[in-house]
Amino acid sequence: MHASQLASAPLWLDQPHAHFHSLDDNLNCDVAIIGGGITGMTTAFLLASAGRQVALFEKGEIAEAETGHTTAHLTYVTDSRLSEIVQCFGEDAGKLVWQGGQLAIDLMEELTHDLEIDCLFQRVPGWLHQPIHSHHDEQACLRAEAEVAAKLGFAAEYVEHSPLSGYPAVRYDDQAFFNPVSYLSALAEAVEKAGGQIFTRSRLTGAEQDPLKLTVNGHAVRCNRFIVATHVPLTGSLGLLSATALQTKLSGYSTYVVGGIVDDPAIPAGSYNDTASPYHYLRISHRSDGKYDAILGGEDHKTGQAENAEQRYENLEMLLKELLPEIQIDHRWSGQVIETNDGLPYIGPATDQQFEATGFSGNGMTFGTLSAMMACDWVLGQENPWQNLFSLSRTNLRGGLWTYLKENIGYPYWLIRGYLKTPQERAIGAIPPDEGRILNLKGHRRAVYKAPDGTISNCSAICTHLGCVVEWNHAEKTWDCPCHGSRFSTEGHVVAGPAETPLEKDDSAHKQ
Repeated sequence: MHASQLASAPLWLDQPHAHFHSLDDNLNCDVAIIGGGITGMTTAFLLASAGRQVALFEKGEIAEAETGHTTAHLTYVTDSRLSEIVQCFGEDAGKLVWQGGQLAIDLMEELTHDLEIDCLFQRVPGWLHQPIHSHHDEQACLRAEAEVAAKLGFAAEYVEHSPLSGYPAVRYDDQAFFNPVSYLSALAEAVEKAGGQIFTRSRLTGAEQDPLKLTVNGHAVRCNRFIVATHVPLTGSLGLLSATALQTKLSGYSTYVVGGIVDDPAIPAGSYNDTASPYHYLRISHRSDGKYDAILGGEDHKTGQAENAEQRYENLEMLLKELLPEIQIDHRWSGQVIETNDGLPYIGPATDQQFEATGFSGNGMTFGTLSAMMACDWVLGQENPWQNLFSLSRTNLRGGLWTYLKENIGYPYWLIRGYLKTPQERAIGAIPPDEGRILNLKGHRRAVYKAPDGTISNCSAICTHLGCVVEWNHAEKTWDCPCHGSRFSTEGHVVAGPAETPLEKDDSAHKQ
């Protein structure tokens, strides 16, 4: 099966999952949570279980955003090497970061057991190895990583031969996998049983202070505090200037995934990451029918700054078939990871009333769960070990200054490039079905998409975040902003922030 013919949706969304009503009236609560992914739902459960009146609002449906697009590796091994974290922040900080991941996995395992969630939670070893076909000797680096981890008390061991590549590797014990949609759906039911309220298709459009009032679906939500768990932070009550300052510390990267089923893989169940940049990540996990899921991801690039997404899928498909010749690849999808300037997430209060959590890199499930624990402590007035290390206001750019400059120097380039690039003058009728183009219509840059049935969607091509010109993503059928990673649907609706409002739309849609 050719890559373009695969099911272009995450494996996890094949199954039924929880649905809820949208907000249609004013509401009062103790805590409002914006975002129905792993961070928001776990926070809602912990706070509802602690007796707080909780209301959660998701702009779409539960689990259909980034949590539903993860490969669901549960690992305390961060994208930033432990040795790098230690060098930048010290041994205590490095140990604390990885212990946070361990605690998150333990909590997820505990909730899976206590709530009897059928999500195929399974403990597996994790492996860090040099890339396939690489002839560069990385033994010394890998050995050093194992030694640092072992010194700080983690179950890490240098081995001469990885079960995937046969190359030297580091083995980390007690990593895990699960089905994120099954887990989140069960957690949502538990939130309601604990007295919490969940609303889908409910978008935050405003926030006022003194007293705190949110506007969701045009209705007033009065609360004491609110938690923004939206992958990329919203402006909220921060104000545009502060929100923009935080955004300069974040970078959105698109990542690609292919997957399929194998009966009896030669590669044992486990989590495999290589040391390439960008790296590849492979998941071999047990299924309930006795077979195995094999999921390979990688080929990352800054969102909106690549035009060959189809080739990236094909690269992954070829590599996965090389590793597992018998595999039947039947799914592909993409997601987005948010990187930070110094390799650590930003988790904590933005104001006395607002809590933010973002910048999880490739550790979305574990940092998301840890964020929920930290948010719960914040609401309950309890101290926690990570609040200073992950603070939104931390100013220690030691080790992160070059990354900060490198990531943000691209903003003016892509802003100017978008305006200098001459839009196509061709007629709308020349656009192929199920494709989009940036056209010059009456002197304005328009993002024009033609649906398979010929219906035309005509939107402004100017991103509503900071004014860059969006690019068409052929593989995912989205409009992507190359400056800060916002993504929009074919009709201009926000798929991923930091943009909060849709592309301006010309409602005179018609068929060609």
